[in-house]
Amino acid sequence: MKAIGYVRVSTQEQAESGLSLSYQGAKIRSYCEALDIELLDVVADAGFSAKSMNRPAMQGVLKMIERKEVDAVVILKLDRLTRSVKDLGFITELINKTGVALVSVQDSINTSTAAGRLVLNVLGSVAQWERESNGERVKAAMSVKKANGQRVGDVPYGFELADDGVNLLPVQHEQDTLELIRELRAKGTSYRKIASELEARGIETKKGRGTWQPKTILNLCKGA
Repeated sequence: MKAIGYVRVSTQEQAESGLSLSYQGAKIRSYCEALDIELLDVVADAGFSAKSMNRPAMQGVLKMIERKEVDAVVILKLDRLTRSVKDLGFITELINKTGVALVSVQDSINTSTAAGRLVLNVLGSVAQWERESNGERVKAAMSVKKANGQRVGDVPYGFELADDGVNLLPVQHEQDTLELIRELRAKGTSYRKIASELEARGIETKKGRGTWQPKTILNLCKGA
């Protein structure tokens, strides 16, 4: 079996010291030697985040997989390859398509076996679940804040930030404008015509502009 090793560190400091890269490379070489795997080379991305696949060595490895120039890609840990659920899915699909194995030393993953492919797919599913669960928790927390009249993102039209920097207080003239928008919309007035009406009345936007955009009116109606 012919293999290519891949190592990565995210910070420039780690890249300059070379310690982590050397450690990863040594572990990969030892693993390949123990299992009689022919290691062609160990390529490195020094000072690159795993958030993106746009890394020189990583792109080279992907091309080698696509061309089936190696039988396996050996890494120390899965997070050296990627931390993105989407990218992990792409890599999984690619290795399944080409038959090139992915071997992660410390994660005990070897996709040349059915068990290894199962473990990789399970890890991908768990990562996806964690990402979606975190998103749901954030959304729920924001909804609670909004329901309690607390700030969520930018201060919305119709309110101002209280002195505590958390709670929102109504701004009467902006609340009156929101009421006007709701009344006009209830009569079937288009967003564009509502924007023109506000401009004709000299009503300013949250940022003090005299020009209103139909999209702004739409967003205000959605948030009403």
